[in-house]
Amino acid sequence: MADSPSRTAHALTAPPLTGIRRLSALDAVRARIALAVDLGLLKPGERLPASDRIAAALDTSEITVRRALVALCRDGVLERKRGRTGGTLVAEHPPRGAVGAVESYRAAAPDVHALIDHRLVLECGIAHLAAARGLDETADRELRRLVEEMDGAESWAEFHRSDERFHLAVAAATGLPSVIEPYGLALKELYRYYLPYPLDHLRESNGEHRLLVEALRRGDGAAAAEVAGRHVCTLHDTMFMHLLNDS
Repeated sequence: MADSPSRTAHALTAPPLTGIRRLSALDAVRARIALAVDLGLLKPGERLPASDRIAAALDTSEITVRRALVALCRDGVLERKRGRTGGTLVAEHPPRGAVGAVESYRAAAPDVHALIDHRLVLECGIAHLAAARGLDETADRELRRLVEEMDGAESWAEFHRSDERFHLAVAAATGLPSVIEPYGLALKELYRYYLPYPLDHLRESNGEHRLLVEALRRGDGAAAAEVAGRHVCTLHDTMFMHLLNDS
């Protein structure tokens, strides 16, 4: 008997995650923020978003984020400042390697690579199917709204949440539950490795979202699949390049 789509998706994505699954939720948040600082994705003096927005972006609880930020301040990675221009900021001279849990993410390079390849296959097929079906008025309006929302995002945290909703909306536009479920699982697994990233780079990627919507509106499956493939390959070469290449 053939495996169900959800079982297949789980089999494809679950094994590589054993390393980071050993981390507590608190250590996972500490590691992701500390690694972003180590890699220069978060710059000295940069203010972090509010804890509730970080929690939404990293798919964890706000209390976990608050505890992680306090711990990172103790580690010297972050610092707190009072007043109107205060908040939680990256320290001016943050120590590298201050959070040992970061190594679980650095060691995950092959796993991230495999997950991105898996997403590439799914996303190209989804884009083609959604274009062939054609966008209804509701899906068209929602996708264009999310693109505008990402253009106006004030931080990586807000952008990430809108980005996730955008890609799930494209999958929903296929009208095929058998596609939506495994894609949602694959996306969720990949987002376990999401790092804070410079907003200007994220906004550049939003240009590809806009091109994808245009291809879907035209019903151009080949163009939609090409844009989706390029988008994921850009992800492969930029957003996760440090996990893949840095050691």
